[in-house]
Amino acid sequence: MWTYYPPVKLAILASALLIVSVAQKASGKDLDIVDTAVAAGQFKTLAAALNAADLVGALKGEGPFTVFAPTDEAFAKLPASTVEMLLKPENKETLAAILTYHVVAGSVTSKQVVSLSNAKTLNGQRVDINFDRLQVSIDKAIVVQADIKCSNGIIHVIDSVLMPSTQTLPTVAAETGFSTLVAALKAAGLAEALSGEGPFTVFAPTDEAFAKLPSGTVESLLKPENKSKLVAILQYHVVPGRVYSEDALAAKSANTLEGSPIRIVSNKGGAMINASRLTETDIDASNGVIHVIDEVLMPPSNAVDASKVLRDAISQGAPLYNAGHHAACADIYQATLQSLMSTEFAGSSSTLTHHMSNVLANAERTHSSTQRAWTLRRGMDQAYALLQTRD
Repeated sequence: MWTYYPPVKLAILASALLIVSVAQKASGKDLDIVDTAVAAGQFKTLAAALNAADLVGALKGEGPFTVFAPTDEAFAKLPASTVEMLLKPENKETLAAILTYHVVAGSVTSKQVVSLSNAKTLNGQRVDINFDRLQVSIDKAIVVQADIKCSNGIIHVIDSVLMPSTQTLPTVAAETGFSTLVAALKAAGLAEALSGEGPFTVFAPTDEAFAKLPSGTVESLLKPENKSKLVAILQYHVVPGRVYSEDALAAKSANTLEGSPIRIVSNKGGAMINASRLTETDIDASNGVIHVIDEVLMPPSNAVDASKVLRDAISQGAPLYNAGHHAACADIYQATLQSLMSTEFAGSSSTLTHHMSNVLANAERTHSSTQRAWTLRRGMDQAYALLQTRD
């Protein structure tokens, strides 16, 4: 099930671990994870790093733990002077973050590992696991020796050092292309807060999501006099803690920093956050995780009164229709539904959003302005009825 490479270095490693196994049997007990690594003689750098990060005591504890242990050769692959730099006292926190990224709670055997796609580490971030029938990789490191049993867990040997994300949420967002979100965070004074220890979960609207808002909305929100409103909107996209996608879907809702909850549902079309679709999930940062959404979320305190918007549109459109201006009437109805589709209104539901989407699609397929106006009007009446039922 695991790939075992034939080079001499691997043979030496296997021999060293065999010696440890013989010693354990002779003593009548298993060594703990740290003592096993030290006795093997191939993990001197790892042992020195654990000591420098003050993690020896933790990994000699009861556990159990699963450690993906880089060999000395694995550490030697890092850029020159990296190990020496990490071992300095001033870099202790960074070193600890890297080392805990190699540790998973519990005893996870090779048989269990290959059934997983990822695993949450003691660092808080997750490692990706890939099994292609030829080899098993943890992130991009290859497992070269598996299932080394210790008194407080299991060691799997890897050929490269795993590196967690060291960038905070705003930095990851900036480098991933969320320019409007980053600009909004800076204008709201929240970039510094989301660079803090956290952890936080951010449902991040793309630039295209912000572009769907009514014309002038973003520019208005970025003005200093609208800072409090912008803060509330952005906080409505943030949940305390590091919540990965499967946990979010299982929870079905989450309380945001703004104070109002968001709904999390899964349907045939994918996962939804309120009326916004999840398009990408589980982007790790050092202090949290990002999930990408295709619509900007609006908290209830900033939501429009959808019923009033529909009533006003009908009041404007009906006289135009009666006067024979069918196209102008249809344009008002269409713009109204599109606006509601791109603005999260109070208590909105995926059912209502789906309905409005279908109405707009049906209207686009009509061949006359008269039919388009009636299609949109019927859809608006039905949406209004849905809103009254909801209320």
